[in-house]
Amino acid sequence: MAEKQEEPSNTQNGEPDNAEEGEEKKKKLKREDLPPFEIVTGERLPAMFFKFQFRNVEYSSGRNKTFLCYVLETQGKESVTSRGYLEDEHAAAHAEMAFFNTILPKCDSSLRYNITWYVSSSPCVTCADRISETLKKNKNLRLTIMVGRLFMWEEAEMQAALKKMKSAGCKLRIMKPQDFEYVWQNFVEQEEGEEAKAFVPWEDIQENFQYYEEKLAEILH
Repeated sequence: MAEKQEEPSNTQNGEPDNAEEGEEKKKKLKREDLPPFEIVTGERLPAMFFKFQFRNVEYSSGRNKTFLCYVLETQGKESVTSRGYLEDEHAAAHAEMAFFNTILPKCDSSLRYNITWYVSSSPCVTCADRISETLKKNKNLRLTIMVGRLFMWEEAEMQAALKKMKSAGCKLRIMKPQDFEYVWQNFVEQEEGEEAKAFVPWEDIQENFQYYEEKLAEILH
């Protein structure tokens, strides 16, 4: 199950001693319901989130969160693979940043790592710049990013940031139907007590993949 990393609530169980105290607790609880920085981590994400957030539509109305599923392969005497997912709960911090702030520090700089991200959409300019800087500083990292959609790809600043990522050694790819199926099988929760359900591709999955693949090729040529 996913775990939410957030400020612990000080609200106590039971009725308040007076109305003023009760009102103060309500305000405090309301503030804590929407913390400015909250990252959700776990091994598998809910199926309804995957079906909505990862869908490779051309216009991503309402899809304002980033879901990042990762596979971290440690290269050494014995190869070790770990996986999980991150999602940003609010716009103050993105899942790409969360990976660098929470997962990457645990990596041993003396070892080599192959990292694959499966992300609902490509990174924003700020995250793209952080990716480029991180790869330049950490020569032991190899990063491949598989994205469902391209974010703000028409913007010149965004195109420049994606090109910079490529120059830094990042492999950026558009998710094929088989990649969505891989995420479904390896990162999406299945109902308890039920057999794993087969991935059902949406009607325009192949057409949208080809659309974004062409756009990415034009940007990175």
